[in-house]
Amino acid sequence: MPLTLEFKQTVLKDMEADPGFRDAMLREGIDALLAGEMDLGKEILRDYINATIGFEKLGHKVDLPPKSLMRMFGPSGNPQAKNLFAVIAALQKDSGVALQVMAAG
Repeated sequence: MPLTLEFKQTVLKDMEADPGFRDAMLREGIDALLAGEMDLGKEILRDYINATIGFEKLGHKVDLPPKSLMRMFGPSGNPQAKNLFAVIAALQKDSGVALQVMAAG
C-alpha cells in the first residue's frame, strides 16, 4: 500500500524538527541499502535529502546534476556504486553522522 502524501509530509516535518529522528532516517536508509532493500533505501534517502540538504546543494557537493540525483533516487533509478557512495559520504559529512559498518564474523 503506497504512503499517503499526508504521511510523507508528517515524516518530512519530523525530520526538519528533530535532529535525532533525522539522523535515524539517514541510518535507516543506509541500512536498507546494505540489507539489499534498494527500493526502500532509495526512498528513505530521497525523503532525507528533500528534508535536509536538498538535491541542488547535494549535486554541488558530489559534482552531479541535481536532476541526475533525483532520477538516481527515483523508483526506477539504478545508481552506480561510486555515485551512491559519494552521496552517502556527502550526507554523512553534512549531517555530522559517522556510520561504521562492522564486518560479519
